[in-house]
Amino acid sequence: MQFQHTDNKQQGEFFLDDAQGQRIAEISYVWRADDQIIADHTWVDDSLRGQGVARQLLDVLVVFAREHNLKIIPTCSYVDVMFKRDQSLADVAA
Repeated sequence: MQFQHTDNKQQGEFFLDDAQGQRIAEISYVWRADDQIIADHTWVDDSLRGQGVARQLLDVLVVFAREHNLKIIPTCSYVDVMFKRDQSLADVAA
Protein backbone atom coordinates (compact mmCIF):
# COMPACT_ATOMS: atom_id res chain seq x y z
CA MET A 1 0.00 0.00 0.00
CA GLN A 2 1.26 3.43 -0.93
CA PHE A 3 0.10 6.06 1.51
CA GLN A 4 -0.05 9.71 0.58
CA HIS A 5 1.10 12.47 2.93
CA THR A 6 0.14 16.09 3.44
CA ASP A 7 1.65 18.50 5.98
CA ASN A 8 1.23 22.27 6.25
CA LYS A 9 3.44 22.60 9.37
CA GLN A 10 0.35 23.00 11.55
CA GLN A 11 -1.14 19.59 10.90
CA GLY A 12 -0.67 16.64 8.64
CA GLU A 13 -1.90 13.22 7.72
CA PHE A 14 -1.00 10.00 6.02
CA PHE A 15 -3.89 8.59 4.04
CA LEU A 16 -5.10 6.15 1.44
CA ASP A 17 -7.69 6.91 -1.23
CA ASP A 18 -9.48 4.31 -3.34
CA ALA A 19 -9.52 4.31 -7.16
CA GLN A 20 -12.40 6.81 -7.14
CA GLY A 21 -10.48 9.24 -4.94
CA GLN A 22 -12.50 8.52 -1.83
CA ARG A 23 -10.64 8.42 1.48
CA ILE A 24 -10.52 4.90 2.90
CA ALA A 25 -7.88 5.20 5.65
CA GLU A 26 -6.05 7.95 7.53
CA ILE A 27 -3.92 8.85 10.49
CA SER A 28 -3.64 12.53 11.34
CA TYR A 29 -1.42 14.64 13.55
CA VAL A 30 -1.04 18.19 14.79
CA TRP A 31 2.30 19.90 15.31
CA ARG A 32 2.83 20.80 18.97
CA ALA A 33 6.43 22.01 18.70
CA ASP A 34 9.34 21.69 16.29
CA ASP A 35 10.10 18.29 17.77
CA GLN A 36 6.64 17.01 18.78
CA ILE A 37 3.48 15.96 17.00
CA ILE A 38 0.16 14.88 18.47
CA ALA A 39 -1.32 11.78 16.83
CA ASP A 40 -4.99 12.67 17.18
CA HIS A 41 -6.97 10.42 14.85
CA THR A 42 -6.82 7.06 13.09
CA TRP A 43 -9.60 5.78 10.85
CA VAL A 44 -9.93 2.82 8.50
CA ASP A 45 -12.94 2.12 6.30
CA ASP A 46 -14.91 -1.02 7.11
CA SER A 47 -13.84 -2.53 3.77
CA LEU A 48 -10.24 -2.64 5.05
CA ARG A 49 -10.84 -3.71 8.64
CA GLY A 50 -8.84 -6.68 9.86
CA GLN A 51 -6.11 -6.22 7.25
CA GLY A 52 -3.61 -4.39 9.46
CA VAL A 53 -4.08 -1.06 7.71
CA ALA A 54 -4.26 0.95 10.95
CA ARG A 55 -0.92 -0.54 12.02
CA GLN A 56 0.58 0.23 8.61
CA LEU A 57 -0.54 3.85 9.00
CA LEU A 58 0.99 3.99 12.47
CA ASP A 59 4.23 2.49 11.16
CA VAL A 60 4.43 5.14 8.43
CA LEU A 61 3.87 7.86 11.04
CA VAL A 62 6.59 6.36 13.24
CA VAL A 63 9.07 6.28 10.33
CA PHE A 64 8.24 9.94 9.65
CA ALA A 65 8.83 10.77 13.33
CA ARG A 66 12.15 8.93 13.41
CA GLU A 67 13.36 10.57 10.19
CA HIS A 68 12.56 14.02 11.59
CA ASN A 69 13.63 13.36 15.22
CA LEU A 70 10.09 13.86 16.50
CA LYS A 71 8.27 12.58 19.54
CA ILE A 72 4.64 11.52 19.19
CA ILE A 73 2.05 12.41 21.80
CA PRO A 74 -0.83 9.96 21.41
CA THR A 75 -4.28 11.42 21.96
CA CYS A 76 -5.81 8.96 19.48
CA SER A 77 -6.96 5.92 21.46
CA TYR A 78 -5.54 3.48 18.88
CA VAL A 79 -2.08 5.06 18.94
CA ASP A 80 -2.15 5.24 22.73
CA VAL A 81 -2.96 1.53 23.03
CA MET A 82 -0.29 0.57 20.50
CA PHE A 83 2.36 2.64 22.29
CA LYS A 84 1.54 0.84 25.54
CA ARG A 85 1.46 -2.57 23.85
CA ASP A 86 4.54 -2.38 21.59
CA GLN A 87 7.84 -1.43 23.20
CA SER A 88 9.50 -1.06 19.78
CA LEU A 89 7.68 2.28 19.53
CA ALA A 90 9.08 3.64 22.81
CA ASP A 91 11.76 5.73 21.10
CA VAL A 92 9.16 8.01 19.51
CA ALA A 93 6.73 8.18 22.45
CA ALA A 94 6.62 11.51 24.22
